[in-house]
Amino acid sequence: MRIKQAIRWFYPGMRVKRWALLATLSMFFITFAILETVGRTRVGRIYDLIPNNPQLRLLIIICAFSIGVAGFIFALFRLVRSVARGIAPGREEAPSQIIYRTRILRRGPHVVAIGGGTGLSTLLRGMKEETSNITAIVTVMDDGGSSGRLRSELDVLPPGDIRNCILALAEDEERMAHLFQHRFWGKPELAGHSLGNILLVGLEQATGGFDRAIEEMSYILNVRGEVLPATLEKTHLRAEMEDGKWVEGESHITADPRRIKRIELSKEQVTPYYRVLEALEAADLILLGPGSLFTSIIPNLLVDGVAQALGSSAAEKMVVGNLMTQPGETDGFSLLDHLEVLSDYVDLASFDKILVNDALPPDEFITSYREEASEPVVNDLAAENKYKVEVVTADLLGFAELSGKQTVKHDPRKLARAIVHNADAFSRH
Repeated sequence: MRIKQAIRWFYPGMRVKRWALLATLSMFFITFAILETVGRTRVGRIYDLIPNNPQLRLLIIICAFSIGVAGFIFALFRLVRSVARGIAPGREEAPSQIIYRTRILRRGPHVVAIGGGTGLSTLLRGMKEETSNITAIVTVMDDGGSSGRLRSELDVLPPGDIRNCILALAEDEERMAHLFQHRFWGKPELAGHSLGNILLVGLEQATGGFDRAIEEMSYILNVRGEVLPATLEKTHLRAEMEDGKWVEGESHITADPRRIKRIELSKEQVTPYYRVLEALEAADLILLGPGSLFTSIIPNLLVDGVAQALGSSAAEKMVVGNLMTQPGETDGFSLLDHLEVLSDYVDLASFDKILVNDALPPDEFITSYREEASEPVVNDLAAENKYKVEVVTADLLGFAELSGKQTVKHDPRKLARAIVHNADAFSRH
């Protein structure tokens, strides 16, 4: 473990080697000055104490040099650690990791991830280890659960997906998630609400704006990157079903067994949050998905100007395919079916690649999911396809516990590494 920590000091771009070399040269001049001060005669007497045997002299020189170098490195390591602990007390992070995070990750490409739900938070959890310059654009159309109750009772934007993304980007995610995902119990007014949702709503009232509440919570949790709502306007989702009838509200849409024909917002014109358009323009890499196709990904594209800004951005663009079909939304959908729907809302010809999982879950998981009308998304997209996107396959399979049950999810580290290895934006940096 110590060896690995020492190796991290010499990662390219850490800017440690040059200062270590300068310190070594400085020690040489200090030693030279001391020797000149002591005088040649006294130094000669010390030198005469060393045995005349050549092999023994060589051994003494090697031992003295090794002890000196080891002592110098150890002292430097302890010095930096003491400074780091003073800057960030209570953190159990190696100094090399602190330097790596602050120097290397800050120089990473500007990545914009668009989506919502658990798919986006999973992506962010992995990407924050690759760059600190990450912006999450999150849908705010949820009307179910704790978010829906807060929305109807206090006339606020739904905080649930925003909360999950902030936690995913938090420096100490494990501890913060344990606290902020806590659900109240007892009085009906609070029962079922998460601590994170209540905090966001309270911060909105304290600061006077939902965007400022997000900034304050991000500061409290020391997030890497930033989280932006797609819009600050309050609107709902409306879906036209296969029989021509309309259903309003995300929770009602997902609960309806009929196939979704198309989806739109309840308001004709919904102004985007201005920083969303700025982020898309400044991005080096834009990631679309993973997540629920109709209720997490497309809602962002329905906000005025977002799909156009995404299509016209000079950034490299990549779609991240889903692992499983979603009951009530994408029953029986193949990969091509997902893109067919997506192409109605954004110009897929402007995208460069689509990242697809090529690993199958164990049979017992497939059987369990099929009982719930869900199955792995079949990759039926040809290498030469009408959207002219490059199909990139990789093992992205992971598992996570959700409501006490093991579920199939993207593995955050596998997903992030696949993006890094296949995105030109990272190779340029």
